[in-house]
Amino acid sequence: MEFREIEECGTVRRRWEDMDIDILVKIFQSLTVFERTSGIAHVCSTWRLAACDPFLWRTLDLSMLKSNFIKIPLEPYVYVHGHSDKTLTQFLKIALNLSRGNITSLFFHFNLYVSEDHLTYTAQRCPRLKRLVLPAWNRVETVMIKAIELWKDLESLTMPSIVNFPRLVQAIATNCRKFSELKIMGPFENYFASSLVTYLPKLKVLSLRCSMLCKDTLIFVLDNLRCLEVLNISHCLLIEAPPPPAPRRIVRQLDKTILEKASHLHYFLACMSDTCNMCQKTRNDEGLMRWYKYDEGLWKEDEVSSLAL
Repeated sequence: MEFREIEECGTVRRRWEDMDIDILVKIFQSLTVFERTSGIAHVCSTWRLAACDPFLWRTLDLSMLKSNFIKIPLEPYVYVHGHSDKTLTQFLKIALNLSRGNITSLFFHFNLYVSEDHLTYTAQRCPRLKRLVLPAWNRVETVMIKAIELWKDLESLTMPSIVNFPRLVQAIATNCRKFSELKIMGPFENYFASSLVTYLPKLKVLSLRCSMLCKDTLIFVLDNLRCLEVLNISHCLLIEAPPPPAPRRIVRQLDKTILEKASHLHYFLACMSDTCNMCQKTRNDEGLMRWYKYDEGLWKEDEVSSLAL
């Protein structure tokens, strides 16, 4: 394949591989990740070199890619169609081969249910990962610890509520010395808070937006995570649980005690307004957001800019 360059002396034929690599990288930058993995690296050696440029692979954003799945009553509570898994496998092989280990941010859709093989393959080929957004862990919880052990540079994690949270946090504390930022998409239990205090006492940013949270748990976090700088409880379903037989009730306004305890934070983000659409959605979903019911992309939002997609 050839292109032509016009000079004063006439028409000169040049090959595609003679194109300037910096120009190619600039062009490839305007392509989506799916376009960059569609075959441009096979045009010629120069195009492949440009397609592997680290500048193009700092972030691998799969937040628009979903699995073809159905919910089931037994673990892992989802069944993913084989063709969907095969498609993701093929895409990851191409993308991670082109990235050459340079990916530092990796984003998955909340309806993209990666398998254990997917996660293991990805972890081995993304040794420099600093930020991971993986809202769906149904099929990977058992191998996540091994993945964490490979991500020594991990600083930020967006994850769902999981049963084995203490083990995960302990693994992060052991292997990820620079870890400072956590977002949990789902109910924030009391033992979650105690695990953070025990293993990640130097955590700086915590977002629990649109989750269910007990008032006592919130107070425990404010009292014991003394290095915390940013706490986001916007649109949370904040519950107060007095001693029985008194019923639980929804807290609709932060009291003076909580505000005083939060005064050491740089930013304390909260919204519990009856007129707020997001607050209403959280209450309607009882603190376990059913994101599929809402506008695509709503799950990506966060009042903490470093956690938004």
